[in-house]
Amino acid sequence: MEQFKYYAPTKILFGKNTEAEVGELCKTQGASKVLVHFGGSSAQKSGLLDRVCGALQEAGLHYVTLGGVVPNPRLSKVYEGIEICRREKVDFILAVGGGSVIDSAKAIGYGITNPGDVWDYYSGKEPQACAPIGAVLTIAAAGSEMSNASVITNEDGWLKRGLQSPYAYCKFAVLNPELTYTLPNYQTASGCTDIIVHTLERYFTKPGVTPLALTDGMAEALLRTVMRNARLALQKPADYDVRAEIMWAGTLSHNDITGDRSQGDWASHQLEH
Repeated sequence: MEQFKYYAPTKILFGKNTEAEVGELCKTQGASKVLVHFGGSSAQKSGLLDRVCGALQEAGLHYVTLGGVVPNPRLSKVYEGIEICRREKVDFILAVGGGSVIDSAKAIGYGITNPGDVWDYYSGKEPQACAPIGAVLTIAAAGSEMSNASVITNEDGWLKRGLQSPYAYCKFAVLNPELTYTLPNYQTASGCTDIIVHTLERYFTKPGVTPLALTDGMAEALLRTVMRNARLALQKPADYDVRAEIMWAGTLSHNDITGDRSQGDWASHQLEH
């Protein structure tokens, strides 16, 4: 067996109505003013944003909101979030959405705690801190809720760059499978594909790396689970158990439980980038 280090500090709350606990979760992390970061109109139309903000109010926390995150989150939105956080003296960032929203929140967290331009840190400079982040997950796909990675796109040249550091793990992640019921079939299928690829990139290791029977077995079980439940989710989108299996698989696929990411070549992901 290869030597390895494993670090997974994110607290997970999994189950129905768990988003109601975000206020107390943020308060436990010492938050006084929260940036609620989200994507498009779905969080508002579904009532999720109101529930999250209501939970913050009940916990006695102040908050500001910033929506508009798009797939392949943009650096311009990150800059906007950094400016808001500095002006409003935000000390906690709550991402309400999928991987793009969580990645954008992490970048904002880097920007308000490190000197200079945040893009420098996505270009090779080592960050020394990140503001505390929490997540309310609305799509099972990227696994950013329990990974140390984030990916941001700079519109100047359309450069897409990733950053990994131990500072960017979410303090907590709220996983309620019910929040994924209304996803379009295409988004469900795309998310399941992302989960599978995250697992396969670790499964097919570099030459000379000794396979780990236990780790490979967990990866294979996860792959079978997603393949089976992806089909079922398209037939029964509001089946809680099906959505729950997919959501938990998405988190586990990118928190290194199925293998050390450094042992794969990640060629498929780099081609997409």
